[in-house]
Amino acid sequence: MRWIGVVCLAVALLSRHVQEPLTVSAAISLTNVLEAIARTYAEAGGGPVRFNLAGSNVLARQLVNGAPADLFISADEAQMDLAAQAGVLDNASRVDLLSNRLAVVARPQSGGGLAIRRLEDLLRPEVKRIAVGDPAAVPAGVYGRDYLKAAGVWTQLESKILPVANVRAALAVVENGSADAAMVYETDASLSTTAVTAFVVSGPHAPRIVYPAAVVARSRQRDAAHRFLSFLRGSAASAIFRRFGFTPLTTTP
Repeated sequence: MRWIGVVCLAVALLSRHVQEPLTVSAAISLTNVLEAIARTYAEAGGGPVRFNLAGSNVLARQLVNGAPADLFISADEAQMDLAAQAGVLDNASRVDLLSNRLAVVARPQSGGGLAIRRLEDLLRPEVKRIAVGDPAAVPAGVYGRDYLKAAGVWTQLESKILPVANVRAALAVVENGSADAAMVYETDASLSTTAVTAFVVSGPHAPRIVYPAAVVARSRQRDAAHRFLSFLRGSAASAIFRRFGFTPLTTTP
């Protein structure tokens, strides 16, 4: 029986050296770029990273309700503030990581879509449904609503708004023909193979879009979470963020 004890001890010692994946709860608009960064991180000797991707409002609610995670990356400051106020974040670790821009997408005219090239085109009667992340909760929808209000057209467009679960869902609704247009992030618009970018939101009414990040206070791997957050702010990750259309805000050497 002694050999069984030796085997069990060896397995126990080996398991200590198998690093548990870091869990990152991140805005769904970051899906593709974070997967690319995780591969680069692994190649650089970092540990394994797994992602919990959803609308930032869903992720914040999960964290407040006790869901396990090591790092939180939100698509807006409001959801990060909500998590911070609930005491679930290491507030000293919080940084403004990225910026983005809003874009309006539509199906191409060759595929039966409408000619949409500017904000005023959304007011036309033939534009009947505009998909957005739920303006009551989803960051992209909140940004979109604030933009339309600042531009003075929210009242005229509110009845056309089709609220959906997140920004990727809004893109999908246009791609499958269930909406005439959608308001998404510029980075999401660039990934679509069936929808076209009608216009990118710019000018004085364009919202300031910020993706903050922070280590989760109850993380079981806080040192690893800090290392990955540091990597996200470094030059290698910043180059990948830029390649996918994001603007890094806090690049470090």
